[in-house]
Amino acid sequence: MGHMTMKLIDIGANLTHPAFAHDLSVVLDRAFATHVVQMIATGTDVLSIQQGIELNAMHPQRIFTTVGLHPHNSKDFSDAIGAELMQLAHSPAVVAIGETGLDFNRNYSPPAQQEKVFEWLLELAVARNLPLFLHERDAHDRFFDIVHHYREQLHNVVVHCFTGDRRALFRYLDLDLYIGITGWVCDERRGYDLHPLLPSIPNNRLMIETDAPYLFPRGVIVPPGVNQQRNEPCMLPFILEEVARHQKKPAQEVSQNLIATTRAFFDLPDISMAD
Repeated sequence: MGHMTMKLIDIGANLTHPAFAHDLSVVLDRAFATHVVQMIATGTDVLSIQQGIELNAMHPQRIFTTVGLHPHNSKDFSDAIGAELMQLAHSPAVVAIGETGLDFNRNYSPPAQQEKVFEWLLELAVARNLPLFLHERDAHDRFFDIVHHYREQLHNVVVHCFTGDRRALFRYLDLDLYIGITGWVCDERRGYDLHPLLPSIPNNRLMIETDAPYLFPRGVIVPPGVNQQRNEPCMLPFILEEVARHQKKPAQEVSQNLIATTRAFFDLPDISMAD
């Protein structure tokens, strides 16, 4: 492994979002060129999962997907959608169940319905023995209680896009959950709450993600061809650098820990030979 090439894995990019419909191949090339060697396309509904599986067929070692229903979409859940999700969860392209969880910030779906679908997907993860990719916003206590109830039966679990406080972080770590950090950490207006928490996240519990096209990292030198209105996986190195700075560790060491943790969490192939 060349000492200058810090390989990274983006654990959450909405690659099937309409924002990427016209130039996804360029976006992926830019990511690979910045040593983002693998990406997990976030599945938020049946269509995005199907498209994620197609991306895996085109990039079998590089792009994987998840099977879930974003809390915002839980009002759409039906027996028919449940049957489709169960079927999709058998695809070899699928490395986790998610995105699922609770979002009481907007309540695009009623809280009771969000909880019902969340529990249904937790049970699917138990049945398939797959890791979980979870979303929580303004719902910590209910979310924590539900995850806690299922924890013994569950495989690996990551709370993605973590922006919570110290209490939430330590409660998640006590449940042996993993923590996903986004470009939020680069935002001088919002990221400072996270900065003092970063040294408390153990190496073997930390992963990073862009959540593209959302959460464009602020205060960074924007690479050629990238539009600040749309985040991309090629922005992941900026998140690595910011995390390493606050952990007071060399970025190279942090990137090696991230790769090892992420590959183990999702059971991803080690493609270092191919690079």
